[in-house]
Amino acid sequence: MKYYLLLLLAFISVNFSFSQQDPQFTQYMYNTQVVNSGYMGSKDALGLGLLYRTQWASFDGAPKTGTFTIHSPVGLLKRMALGLSIVSDKIGPSDKTNFVVDYSYSLILSEQSRLSFGLKGGLDIFNVDYTKLNLYDGTDPQFQDNIDNKIIPQVGAGIYYNTDRFYAGLSVPNFFNTKHYNESSVDNVEDDAIAVDRLHYFFIAGYVFDLSENLKFKPATMVKAVSGSPLQADVSGNFLIHEKLTLGAAYRWDAAVSAMAGFQITNQLFIGMGYDFQTTDIEKHSDGSYEVFLKFDLFKKTERILTPRFF
Repeated sequence: MKYYLLLLLAFISVNFSFSQQDPQFTQYMYNTQVVNSGYMGSKDALGLGLLYRTQWASFDGAPKTGTFTIHSPVGLLKRMALGLSIVSDKIGPSDKTNFVVDYSYSLILSEQSRLSFGLKGGLDIFNVDYTKLNLYDGTDPQFQDNIDNKIIPQVGAGIYYNTDRFYAGLSVPNFFNTKHYNESSVDNVEDDAIAVDRLHYFFIAGYVFDLSENLKFKPATMVKAVSGSPLQADVSGNFLIHEKLTLGAAYRWDAAVSAMAGFQITNQLFIGMGYDFQTTDIEKHSDGSYEVFLKFDLFKKTERILTPRFF
């Protein structure tokens, strides 16, 4: 059975036309820069983040994704920010590494609110090794030539609004529709058989409520839309206890439920872990999905901004 599942994953990885292609994150609020570069404008700090996700654990060829982000305000007025994000995504016989430079510019609307515009530009390095597949027909011409170090450009943009309690963002991480298939390796390939990256639209929003002096509650959502796939919606609720312990749960429509826990080790360092339980039949063949994440914020002000740390 696992060989068939691996082949299915491979098919998905090189035939993106009717599926979502961007890496899947449940704890996206801990690497928001990857989704929306405008997020950098909300942070008056040097920020560094690491996140690793293993999806459908024990499932042959299952997705594994790692992200690294770093950003910092620049300039005397602190209205601009620069950052770098690196994403490594592996699924079945394919792997893609993404290198992106992020830029944001913020309009200060009031003492506690700002509107930030973000741009991102970079490239993907894409590989597919068909020898990792257990093929029914080893002579099939569609699987004869591997895809090696194919360079794919990326240009994206986002807008992000935040106060000390509320945030909302809309973004398209990549405007290019890029063909992945090695067209020269297969004769008479129909255009609709060529894998194409399609535009992904992300909407994120959240609000922080003070339930008591030592307890905050943040409901949040992320909606992702891409042509040819069903609308994907995540809703979550996280509690921040004594400015140290974060506990939360989330639901992805018709896909998964998840739980997370995190701890503020120092004023700068936060570490956490999340677990997804799939509500689809794929859970019968896997042990769920796991994410571990780390955030480091070096504030330049002597007085830390507490609430933005919760998003």
